[in-house]
Amino acid sequence: MRIVISEFMDETAVATLAARFDVLYDRDLVDRPDELQVALADADALIVRNRTSVDAPLLASAPQLRVVGRLGVGLDNIDVDACAARGIDVIPATGANALAVAEYVIATTLVLLRGSYHATADVAGGHWPRGTLSQGREAAGKTLGIVGYGNIGRLVGKLARALGMRTIGFDPHIESTSAVWSEDATEARPFAALVAEADVVTLHVPLTAATRNLIDAPRLATMKPDAILINTARGGVVDEPAVAAALRAGRLGGAALDVFDHEPLGLRSPLAGCPRLILTPHIAGVTRESNARVSSLIAARVGEALAARE
Repeated sequence: MRIVISEFMDETAVATLAARFDVLYDRDLVDRPDELQVALADADALIVRNRTSVDAPLLASAPQLRVVGRLGVGLDNIDVDACAARGIDVIPATGANALAVAEYVIATTLVLLRGSYHATADVAGGHWPRGTLSQGREAAGKTLGIVGYGNIGRLVGKLARALGMRTIGFDPHIESTSAVWSEDATEARPFAALVAEADVVTLHVPLTAATRNLIDAPRLATMKPDAILINTARGGVVDEPAVAAALRAGRLGGAALDVFDHEPLGLRSPLAGCPRLILTPHIAGVTRESNARVSSLIAARVGEALAARE
């Protein structure tokens, strides 16, 4: 059986698959779509990250495809319905990168609340901006609002509470009376109430018709003017021009965005040059350790799925 891997994967996991299957591993194949379609002509499995669009044209080029492994958890780049219609298993790496994302959320929370970690050039240049940087805030005692209370959201809450933060949460799929809230010492809130109450809002929801522009200008207006917004979910969940406008107007205390409606972010993005803003290129869930966990999990599960179909 043949496996095509079109984006980067831990080399040890690739070797594990190559010991059992015919493997084509090319981390840049995603950037050569014509070659990718040719490579899939006799492929039984495809392993991708978030850049490979597993859509109808791609599936049409892969008549033997039986399994799609996703090195991550989001499935918005995969036509799940089309795969289901073909009987193709779609396997995400659920939970394997949760710690990396959770640590990113906590790290950016601390940086944005304190507001003092961008002074290196000034201090090295002989300046002493002690007065202007003495108004930073502590995480302890602040309220973290978690939108989407799955594996990642729950782990973010656990780390936040270890720092003395209070956690509140919203998830439309979890009843407010569910034991999960009391087990985690987290108070359930309606979405609107959470956004208005939290000092830090972190998003952990998929991109759907219901969540597109979930955080827009009217919703931002209900947040505390010094609140922090963190998005490691999907770019379309946040209205980027609205966030830029709120930051420039001083109506938002800060933001960290790891995902964008269009990736890479365009040169003319309204986010360029905004104050109190951290931008990263969709890497919240990618560390050396998480890449190894995600890759080994997908290698094992794709191998099992193929073996079950022999």
